[in-house]
Amino acid sequence: MKTILVVEDDVYIGDMLEEALRKEGYDVSRAYSGSEALLRLPGGRPDLVLLDLMLPGLNGEEVLQAVRDIPVIVVSARAEMEDKVSLLMGGAADYVTKPFDMPELLARIAVQFRKTTVIDKNILLKADDIVMNTEAHSVAVKDEAVKLTRTEYAILRLLLQNPEQVIAKSVILDRISEDTPDCMESSLKVHISNLRRKLREAGGKDYIESVWGIGFKIKT
Repeated sequence: MKTILVVEDDVYIGDMLEEALRKEGYDVSRAYSGSEALLRLPGGRPDLVLLDLMLPGLNGEEVLQAVRDIPVIVVSARAEMEDKVSLLMGGAADYVTKPFDMPELLARIAVQFRKTTVIDKNILLKADDIVMNTEAHSVAVKDEAVKLTRTEYAILRLLLQNPEQVIAKSVILDRISEDTPDCMESSLKVHISNLRRKLREAGGKDYIESVWGIGFKIKT
């Protein structure tokens, strides 16, 4: 179930949004100020944010600057074109002017989720707590960045691309040879050991399983 964070200080509008979103099958969380929104984000990361601009505490523009990798639809009474352009250029995924038609807003939300699905499939590789962004060449475990060597990254990417399969050592060496030609059979065990340790230190458990006599796989 997709979760939407509604950041809106007007209780009536917030209640109306929550009711409509829940009818569409979304889970909804609420924040009534910009400061509260930023406090909620680390602990319960939503899939999308509906953001008012005129908020107590931090305003909507400040919240938008702090949000990363989550689509934000601004819902505001400010209708000036320069405001819309500025916010869209500043990271907003879409801009809806109040008063709005609920069917249109729901359609815009659905569009964002379709886009996110495509992006996730092409760019983000996920398994359990691990998220790899192949465009940014970054890895995080439980939202904590994990710094990997080039070889460790190539190994993890291969395992994440085939989460249900046991990957033989020979296949790993062959597949990652283009990215890491210096990795040999004699050093592969060391690279995987270091990779497992880094992931375990970040997440508190093992994420890679050794299958005796065959190879390795992501624990599922």
